Amino acid sequence: MIRLCRSQDVEVINQIINDAATAYKGIIPEDRYQEPYMDVVELQHEINEGVVFWGYVDANDQLVGVMGIQDKGEVSLIRHAYVRTNQRNSGIGSKLLNHIICRREKPILIGTWESAVWAIKFYEKNGFNLASVEEKERLLRKHWNIPERQIQTSVVLHGSKLEN
Repeated sequence: MIRLCRSQDVEVINQIINDAATAYKGIIPEDRYQEPYMDVVELQHEINEGVVFWGYVDANDQLVGVMGIQDKGEVSLIRHAYVRTNQRNSGIGSKLLNHIICRREKPILIGTWESAVWAIKFYEKNGFNLASVEEKERLLRKHWNIPERQIQTSVVLHGSKLEN
């Protein structure tokens, strides 16, 4: 079952993010990886900045996957899409993504690490396309607040053609 996450879910959301983000260790640039990958204060800041989380609840009523969406005016950003390590490759990510996509009328952008090939393949399998390098840099600078190093090591995927 998919449901809107609540304020009392913040700790569990944070646990899911940090569990799933271990997949990045040794894959993304060392200067971009840290443990914990995201602390609760940073997560709460993201929520305060408008990231709304949807969660997938298993048969035991446990939150096992999360995906955030952030409205940025003319586009929406998928933010922090993670599934617990022991639940990966079971369709949870696709269910969450489809749930979010069905509720949006504006273009959706997804930023991820260039070296996270599995994530890129996941989004492409779900109908998203890689932006060109020039478009990626423009979109990251316009819609995200990330350091230059992260811009250099990331990609952007989109589900539809965007206006310049």
